[in-house]
Amino acid sequence: MTIRNMGGQDYEQVYDLWLSCAGMGLNDLDDSREGIEKFLQRNPGTCFVAETEEGIVGAILAGNDGRRGYIYHTAVRPACRRQGIATKLVERAMDALEALGINKVALVVFSKNADGNAFWEKNGFAARADLTYRNKAIRELIRIDT
Repeated sequence: MTIRNMGGQDYEQVYDLWLSCAGMGLNDLDDSREGIEKFLQRNPGTCFVAETEEGIVGAILAGNDGRRGYIYHTAVRPACRRQGIATKLVERAMDALEALGINKVALVVFSKNADGNAFWEKNGFAARADLTYRNKAIRELIRIDT
């Protein structure tokens, strides 16, 4: 297995990987090819894929705002789990963020994602009871049937 930087050419395989993971919160705008390519352009050295002879089996999106790092869409193909792939991806992303001078990393996990929450807890990411996560869409995808 090799871990390498993710590029736009990986989109189809990574999107297929995300679809293979139950409970993955995907968004038609942000997770479109255009949305992911924009994210990769802004964060060229902090997003990675894990690849075997079978193709991409894991991926992590990580970025920063100049002071705090953020991790998104960490996924490993279900048949390839429990082999340390996600941990290696997290380590690589954390090292890349640290090299950029980032000192703290945050992420969001769905409350009902027991496996995901257990993974992040095991990897030292503490849950914060003092925060309420909020968001507001600036733009939403509108589908027009013709």
